[in-house]
Amino acid sequence: MTTERPDVPLIADERTMLRAHLDYHRATLAWKCDGLDDDGLRARASKPSALSLLGLVRHMAEVERTWFRKTVNGEHDLPNVWSHADDYQTAYDPSGCTREEAFAAWRAEVEHARRIERAAPSLDLVVRQPRWDEDVSLRFVMLHLIHEYARHNGHADLVREAVDGTVGA
Repeated sequence: MTTERPDVPLIADERTMLRAHLDYHRATLAWKCDGLDDDGLRARASKPSALSLLGLVRHMAEVERTWFRKTVNGEHDLPNVWSHADDYQTAYDPSGCTREEAFAAWRAEVEHARRIERAAPSLDLVVRQPRWDEDVSLRFVMLHLIHEYARHNGHADLVREAVDGTVGA
């Protein structure tokens, strides 16, 4: 499977630009995982780090769920996908998880996120972030997710290179 990354417009309105950048970074994470089997996806970059590509996919499923479903959509009682309560580090452990399970959960959360964002009246929508007990805008949430993916895609570059020497992005 080869993941196609979408083009990012050079000129567009703010919401279109944010959507495009977020989708580009989502596709980049999937692209970094292309061509690896479950063992390759579970491989860690270096000791003592527990970071793996499969762990990053699992973590980003948690991030998508937390910010879009729990925060923006107000589904506060929704359990985490893999993590315990407020310990999001649990998702990084890919033991016993397959590509199919991790990607199915991640893709489902991405689709929920897209649906929630498109239904929002504007980027100025203000919601309560329960973990911080602070108000945030949808604009902030989208920028935060872009930042989160960009940071973890940098990690993914290093992990992938350590696994099989593949470089890029």
